[in-house]
Amino acid sequence: MMLYSILYFVDKAFNIYSFMLIGYILMSWVPAAQNSTIGRILEKACEPYLGIFRKFIPPLGMIDISPIVAIFVLNIIKNGLFIVIQYIYNMLG
Repeated sequence: MMLYSILYFVDKAFNIYSFMLIGYILMSWVPAAQNSTIGRILEKACEPYLGIFRKFIPPLGMIDISPIVAIFVLNIIKNGLFIVIQYIYNMLG
């Protein structure tokens, strides 16, 4: 039962961060939204992670595809973390 609670918490944390990334990306279309309190909070939370991908993935014209790659990598990290947590749980239990 403890394993499922841990996996549930990790899943929800990653989902919340994914939605924060999507919200931040959508806010980039509305400059006034970026200057709001929520926009600044999302910028502080999302920009360090997105900045990693923006260094390596140039925009295609006016379209920045680095957030798509960032969300994809975030899901890979979440799935990898699930595997590690289950492995550790099975070793201890």
